[in-house]
Amino acid sequence: MIFKAVGEGRPYPEHNLSSRDWANVPPRQVRLDQLITTKAGLDLNSLLAEDSTFYGDLFPHVVQWRGQLYLEDGLHRALRAALQQRVILHARVLDLDVVDVAPPTRSGPSPT
Repeated sequence: MIFKAVGEGRPYPEHNLSSRDWANVPPRQVRLDQLITTKAGLDLNSLLAEDSTFYGDLFPHVVQWRGQLYLEDGLHRALRAALQQRVILHARVLDLDVVDVAPPTRSGPSPT
């Protein structure tokens, strides 16, 4: 098995990180078999393209939440690593277990 599980959607709260914010998260090694994907499908053309990471971050984005590692961005890079028989991937890991993620604020009149 390549991944721990294949999911569809993000079960964790919104973190609102921009590309610039992700660039400040240092990469670390993660095992492919510990990742849960947030996308069940992939585009084979993107997987096989030589320049698929040319315009994006070189490191996949992983969110740690409630002790689980969710692959938010970089499914194609992770699969490419698996096809090369690598079990470890360098990824940027945002740990929501230690980062305070505030729920979205509601606008409008406050209850009285």
